[in-house]
Amino acid sequence: MLEKIFSGQQLLALILRSEFEAEGIEFFTPSHFSQQLGYMNRPKGFTITPHLHNVVNRDVELTQEVLFIKSGSVKMDIFDLDKKLIKTCLLNKGDVVLLASGGHGFTMLEKSEIIEVKTGPHLGEKDKTRFNEN
Repeated sequence: MLEKIFSGQQLLALILRSEFEAEGIEFFTPSHFSQQLGYMNRPKGFTITPHLHNVVNRDVELTQEVLFIKSGSVKMDIFDLDKKLIKTCLLNKGDVVLLASGGHGFTMLEKSEIIEVKTGPHLGEKDKTRFNEN
């Protein structure tokens, strides 16, 4: 299952649930996103031709991140650009979320392992504005 969380027309997050299944390859993000989220389901023996990725200059204005829930259970709060809570979701082992815009916060409901992939280079606290829930 694929869940899209919006605030108006603004895509805030995509959640790819662990039970999602499809044939072939599918990308869920628009081509202009700095992080691309896709899914592949290929049969045994399928070959992806060896390749290199070219050096291409890109202008990235917004940090986007992808989280892989390796284990545990996590409560995720999604906020719009005005810091208003839009939705609370439960993420479980095997779920993947792309955080596209807006804000987010997390509470570990049990011991959890999360793998994070995000736009770089990493600038520490310059990359974020922290806020309290209203």
